Amino acid sequence: MIWRGFYFRSMPKISLKGQNMPASPIRKLAPYADQAKKDGKKVYHLNIGQPDIETPELMLNAVRNIKFKTWAYTPSEGTLSYRTKLTEYYNKLNYNIGPENILVTNGGSEAITIAMQTCLNPGDEIIIPEPFYANYNGFACMSDVVVKPILSHIENGFALPPIAEFEKRITAKTKAIIICNPNNPTGYLYSLDELNELKKLCLKYDLYLFSDEAYREFCYDGRSFVSPMHLEGIDNHVIVLDTVSKRYSACGARLGCIVTKNKNVLAVALKFAQARLSPPMIAQIAAEAAIDTPQSYFDKVNREYTARRNILVKSLNAIDGVFCPNPGGAFYVVARLPIDDADKFCQWMLEKFEYQNQTVMMAPATGFYSSAGAGKNEVRLAYVINQDDLKSAMACLEKALLQYPGRVPDNTELTIDHK
Repeated sequence: MIWRGFYFRSMPKISLKGQNMPASPIRKLAPYADQAKKDGKKVYHLNIGQPDIETPELMLNAVRNIKFKTWAYTPSEGTLSYRTKLTEYYNKLNYNIGPENILVTNGGSEAITIAMQTCLNPGDEIIIPEPFYANYNGFACMSDVVVKPILSHIENGFALPPIAEFEKRITAKTKAIIICNPNNPTGYLYSLDELNELKKLCLKYDLYLFSDEAYREFCYDGRSFVSPMHLEGIDNHVIVLDTVSKRYSACGARLGCIVTKNKNVLAVALKFAQARLSPPMIAQIAAEAAIDTPQSYFDKVNREYTARRNILVKSLNAIDGVFCPNPGGAFYVVARLPIDDADKFCQWMLEKFEYQNQTVMMAPATGFYSSAGAGKNEVRLAYVINQDDLKSAMACLEKALLQYPGRVPDNTELTIDHK
């Protein structure tokens, strides 16, 4: 830019989409945690779903024993070998599919994004019970999709809201509903009756039902997982979104998939997949081997997560002013605390607080809601550290709540904008 003979430096503007892209509530406090560690504090990470559970040896050995001379692309839809093996896994769950019903993706995140871009036009709406996985907001932003939240409540353990509430939010632009089952962040496990209610809704209004099943293996207290894939008469509406990250404690593999019996959806989704060329070769080799992981591995992991959940829920509810439902699956809880602002509290925990040179990192629940004001006195905690550390973390939290300047006398609900 020139003005009266002088040059002024200007800067190209960031896109509106970039400006609207939400920050991750899971990672946004990372700089404060890093500083706390530099200051010599031990930080208990309950903020992110990164399990400390060991990855199955079968999966690791597959990587160690790789012998190829060219690190090549794979087919955009994933290797036939891996998709065939995946078919064995899903058909043990009674999904009744073939390799042609699977599109392999770069993590579950890409599966969700491709599904949105395939099934919804810019400006279309997707209904999501909240609180929901925070990155759904980001994926919707990337896909120019509008999230229409429907509030579930901590008092009943975040059960599926009444179908009448869904119908109030359906417009001509509504094209899909997405559920995460078992749920991240609440751990709620949807029942067959609830899924049948959603089925009726999707058939009545011709909607897609996206089913994020990242935590399928983690159901507790003898409860069983039910997928929309088990429902009759809804095949062309159901799109399963999956990942190896949690099932095999392999978050760094970045491998997921879309599973559907809707051939048109798969054909279009493949075009998006072709644009990014291919999913990772090594991850597919590892994940193919992992499918032979014995049931004993999952039984042991479930026992461990059940014990951790019990410690966490019991400890939280023993703290004055705290309420935490007992989740049926996944490895998260959402707890309501006697605080004024969860974002401020979680940052204060890292910046200002220590107990015996320890502190706790949590995720403010505000990032898991779209409704303004919702979750302001709630946090999500992931029980992904060992039992002794969990107990120490809860001792820290109890002390912190006594010292926090923004503690409130009770944990009543704050005003929520339902627009």
